[in-house]
Amino acid sequence: MADHPSAPERSHERPPVYVIGGGPGGLAAAVGLRAHGVRAVVLEKSDRVGASWRGHYDRLHLHTTRRLSGLPGLPMPRRFGRWVARDDVLRYLEKYAEHHDLEVVTGVEVTRVDRDPEGSGWLLRATGGRELTSAAVVVATGYNHTPHLPDWPGASSYTGKLLHAGEYRNPAPFTGRDVLVVGAGNTGTEIAVDLAEGGAARVRIAVRTTPHIVRRSTFGWPAQRTGILCRRLPVGLVDRLAAPLGRLSVPDLAEQGLPRPDTGLYSRAREGAIPVQDVGFVDAVRNGKVEPVAAVTSFDTDTVVLSDGTRVTPDTVIAATGYRQGLEDLVGHLDVLDPATGRPLAEPLRRSAAPGLHFTGYTNPISGMLRELALDAGRIGKAVAKQTAA
Repeated sequence: MADHPSAPERSHERPPVYVIGGGPGGLAAAVGLRAHGVRAVVLEKSDRVGASWRGHYDRLHLHTTRRLSGLPGLPMPRRFGRWVARDDVLRYLEKYAEHHDLEVVTGVEVTRVDRDPEGSGWLLRATGGRELTSAAVVVATGYNHTPHLPDWPGASSYTGKLLHAGEYRNPAPFTGRDVLVVGAGNTGTEIAVDLAEGGAARVRIAVRTTPHIVRRSTFGWPAQRTGILCRRLPVGLVDRLAAPLGRLSVPDLAEQGLPRPDTGLYSRAREGAIPVQDVGFVDAVRNGKVEPVAAVTSFDTDTVVLSDGTRVTPDTVIAATGYRQGLEDLVGHLDVLDPATGRPLAEPLRRSAAPGLHFTGYTNPISGMLRELALDAGRIGKAVAKQTAA
């Protein structure tokens, strides 16, 4: 891997295709490009690959199986086990870049992508005054890019501790403390369990919309494989099948304040709210170690006000309220982003407006992010090879 931009191309050589981001999506895309005969250079703003993964909490394991989480050209080692830990994901990404001898330039942040004034491709503006040109660009800066905190009234004057889940690492600093976790997605539920098992005095979880909860694995069959099958079936059919299966596999938690959802599982997943995979959350709720409460509406000095009028005074509030993709400064001027979500438009909607500009890793698929990144890599490699050969 390189730690500085490679030398300028000789005049008779085409410039490489630049991949922005050295996470799993960017590394996989680089391999997909190379597989189709296209030279790729990965530009990573941090000093190592997998930067966003390094910031995840210590407890994190993949919810997708090792076999279905490998990137093109290198399976994950068996020694990682079925559910791969965060640190092993990092080891894998480092090995992946080394194994494929990828050209990764670290310490370079691309700040803006423009159309080449000559109309032949794209112009990348990067730190240090760099200007790089290429016929095609792959943007892979990551789904979990910019932590999002809701604009809660009174939050700025809250006298307790308020932090985003991206700042949480482990329960040690919260031993003996009263903690409110906001958000009942996979991150929020796992952090709540981690806190309860790690010695927090009291753990509540604020729930705005009741999540669908599924077992990570049932009789050896991983939920991910079901998710893959679901993507091939009509949404309504999956919703109808999921309801009775959910009642059979997950106990009713209504008495604990977590009633079953009144919306379809796959309908919600298509909107970006993938089901919560149970890694101890159900038992923690049933045993009273994690207490579901109403959604947060505002803060009042040392108090958190909930949507049902309840007022609570936790020592710490951890907001598992998601991330924004942070693409506006980079490509927002190119009319390739959905105004509502800030995420890239589906490819057919932007292909004619931005030929040669590709995105990977900006959806949250029920079939598994890493699996979809691997599939995207092949599609991107094929598309760019066809374009550059024309």
